[in-house]
This record gives sequence, C-alpha cells and structure tokens, in this order.
Amino acid sequence: MPELNDWAAGFQPACCEACDGRYLQPKSRELPLCPNCARAELTPCDPPNGIAPPELILPFAVSDETLARQLDDFAGGIWFAPTDLTAARLKHRLQPVLWPMWLVDSQVEALWQAETGFDYQAVSHRDQFDQKRGGWNSQEITETRTRWEPRVGRLNRQYHNIAAPALEEHASLLRRLGKFDLARSQPYRPQAAMVRLPNRSTTDAWPETAPAFQTSAAEECRQASQAQHIRDFRWTTRFQNQNWTLLLLPLYATYYVDDNRQPQPLLIHGQTGRISGPRRASMARARRAAFVVAATAAVIFGLSLLLGLASLVAPPLLLVAGLGLALAVLVGLLAIAPLVGVWLFNRNAAGPMKE
Repeated sequence: MPELNDWAAGFQPACCEACDGRYLQPKSRELPLCPNCARAELTPCDPPNGIAPPELILPFAVSDETLARQLDDFAGGIWFAPTDLTAARLKHRLQPVLWPMWLVDSQVEALWQAETGFDYQAVSHRDQFDQKRGGWNSQEITETRTRWEPRVGRLNRQYHNIAAPALEEHASLLRRLGKFDLARSQPYRPQAAMVRLPNRSTTDAWPETAPAFQTSAAEECRQASQAQHIRDFRWTTRFQNQNWTLLLLPLYATYYVDDNRQPQPLLIHGQTGRISGPRRASMARARRAAFVVAATAAVIFGLSLLLGLASLVAPPLLLVAGLGLALAVLVGLLAIAPLVGVWLFNRNAAGPMKE
C-alpha cells in the first residue's frame, strides 16, 4: 500500500464509489457520506501516488451567525418542505471540506497586436421644434466617441497566481457558489477538515488556463498604450518556467433527504455563506394535505345531501343544504392548491440554485 506524504500523515484516504470522489479525512473522525454527491458513505482506499502537498489555503471566514441565518433562509419559506429539510438537521450534518484549485506562475514572452480604443469628446448639434415658441432651436450635445488605432508590441514578463482547475467540476462550482477572494490566501497549515484531492493534473488543466494569461496580457497592453479599450488582441507567445501551486478553498457540505429517500447534497461557500443545491418542496406532503381537504369537502357534501333530504320535512333546511353544497364545491377546488403550489415551486426551483 502506498504511503502518504508527510503533510498528509494525519489523514486517511477515502473514496466514494458513487461519484469517484477522493478525499483525505482526518483520522480522528468517522468516514461520512460523500460531501460531493451524498449518495454513498466514503470507504477507505489506497492513496494515489504522489499526493501534491498544498502550499496555500483560504481560511473559513463566514461567521456562525451568518451560517445559521443562511441555513434558516434555505430551509424556510418552502410550502410543504420535505420532513427532513430543517435548518437544525442541515446544521447537524454540516462538515468542513477543503476543495483544491491550482495556481500557476509563468514567464511569458510574446509578440502581440491589437486595436486600442481612445475615448474623446465630440460636440454636435441637434435641431428640435419647440411647440411653445412655435419655432426651431438648436441644442448642443457632447458625446463620447472612441477612436481605434492599431498597435503592436513585445511582451516579456512574469505572471503570478493565475487560477487553474484542479477538479472536473471546478467551473460548475464557481458558477454555483461564486468566486473566492484569493488575496486572503495563507500558507497551508493542517486543518480539522476533509480535503478533496485533485482529479485533474496540471498538464490536463493547462489548456483551460492559457486564455487567462492572454486576458491578463491584453489588459496590461491596454494600460501600456494608455487606451481606454482594447479589442482583437492576438499574440504569438512562449511560456517558460511554470510553477504550480495547490490552493485549498473553504466549503461546507451538508444534505437533506427528499421524498424518494434520496440525499440531496448542498455546498456552502466558506467565505460568504452562499448555499448551492436543490431546494425542493414535498409532493408527498402536498398529496396528503390535498387528501385531507378533499375528504373534508366530501364530508360537507354528504351532510349537505342529508340536509337536502331533511328539507322534504323541514323546507327551511333546503337553503342550508344549498349553501353546504356550494361550500363543498369550493373546498373541493381548494384541494388542488397544495399540488399546484408544490409543482410551481419545484418548477421554479429547477432553474437557478438557491443563493
């Protein structure tokens, strides 16, 4: 069995058979459900060869009060929420998880060309008919226009800490939770938190990272040209002396169980407290409520029929029976409200995740 690096000596390797996620779990803790999919318990496994030691970490910054408020907001306001979806249970299952991201430094040599835009003020006049005075008047208008000029140049400099994905789901994670303040990163020190291991090598991550260098270079070339805009930036470049750093991002993971007894995983931004995950109402509870309302309508309808028969002997009861039948129909129509309400809530929730 391969040995763990010294930095990971206090952890045990654990894997998820459902989503193939790989983690390092503190040895002092039991193996939980997979924080990524929540579909299976993590199981001990062999560590991968050459686990890269992290150099930087973003500390958890969200306060307990903010975290509790976010969980209350997520679990609250749901008409017929699943029984298991409560803030207390979400908080009880909460676990800190550190997710990996690469940072890369590189020396860049390039020849570039682009169009740079310079803003200038142009004065023009607009004629407008004045109905009150019965004549035309001319109004002076100052507008901002852009003059585009071609530029070429040579670039030779070192770029630092360009973000690169260490996980296949990296882009999805940032879309769901928002960006992290990388400027707050600190030298890594062991934490009492699970560590997600990268599933993308630096070689695999590079094709998605190179465009970020080009974006940074284009902005610097714009500034060097003292222009307000730049477009059609192209370059012929060579990257040298690349240095890769593993950064760990702070997240919390929790879950709730839905109507079908399926765990629904939630991820929480460790700096802002923003929550991402499925937020669903319970159709099973809505059906039960609809059945109760429909049964009530049936009872009212039955009593109204009895009153209608009794009106043969006591005619004044006919009016009461008519009102009862109308009430039964109204209550019967209300029986579909829970079903329609839950269906609409879940349809809307199927769009953007809860923020």
